[in-house]
Amino acid sequence: MAADHSSAPLRRAAAWAAGLLLAVPTAIIGCRLFGTDGVTPVPQLLALLPWLAVPAGLALLVALPARRPPQAVWAGAVLALTLWFTQPYGPDATPAEGPATGRLRVLAANVEFGEATGHLLATVRRERPDLLFVSECDPACARVLTGHFPYGAQVAAAGAAGSAIFGTLPLGAEPALPGTALGMPGATVRAGGKEVTLRLAHPMPPLPGHIGVWRHELGLLRDFAAAHRGRSVILAGDFNATQDHAAFRSVLGAGALHDAARLDGAARTGSWPRDAALPPYAQIDHVLVSADFSVRDARFLDVPRSDHRALLVDLDLRARP
Repeated sequence: MAADHSSAPLRRAAAWAAGLLLAVPTAIIGCRLFGTDGVTPVPQLLALLPWLAVPAGLALLVALPARRPPQAVWAGAVLALTLWFTQPYGPDATPAEGPATGRLRVLAANVEFGEATGHLLATVRRERPDLLFVSECDPACARVLTGHFPYGAQVAAAGAAGSAIFGTLPLGAEPALPGTALGMPGATVRAGGKEVTLRLAHPMPPLPGHIGVWRHELGLLRDFAAAHRGRSVILAGDFNATQDHAAFRSVLGAGALHDAARLDGAARTGSWPRDAALPPYAQIDHVLVSADFSVRDARFLDVPRSDHRALLVDLDLRARP
């Protein structure tokens, strides 16, 4: 009895420590479970969701010797849900069938205010994409890339607001997505006997105080996807959102779209931030495709002087979705 009495303060301290470790993971997993992005700091922390398994696991290790069964169950549940949600979201294949009627190589890149334009050009020359989606492409960036691609559609603006779609195939004109702070140009391309609608995605990031704008602009992309449901679509760029954000999942659902990285088994490959001390931990750069595409390959590429990794995807356009 004396030994149990003397260890009681240690068990109480362990219980407090477990509770503190569980506070943030519980809140974030709760939001993920109920399909809401909440308010700051929830959207920012949702981008770190797989890493929440670390404090949840530590809490379980601390709760067990503390002899607090309810707390151990709590920690175990949070850990289990975190690991469950870390699994790739969505189906691992599209329903596309029949022979490939067309092939497209797509490259999506953010050049960080145009700073990485030269390095992106080197990547383009090496990888030879048919379509290039470029975020944060200012007029100087657009001039450089226009010299390499015969066709293009752009929103001409300085800094992060400039964006462009370039192609080796003729591009039809489509208006930029209205009501957005950053440029989201559109175009059409003829491939495999079909007209494919192209749209660059670049909503505002979920900065504190700007969550409403971020959610609104992802909502505009959701509306675009819904309006083009059943058509051939490629929606690509810097979404500033991961599979753990409800606003991003709503874009997929509204247009019956598929994330190319997920289809090639790279759903959790980080694309941002590339130039930080830690490796990229959040996949916020995506190429989304309609159900009549299949993915042969998806690779993330380092582009020096950009804080994002570029995403290169090889697509087959199939005869039947």
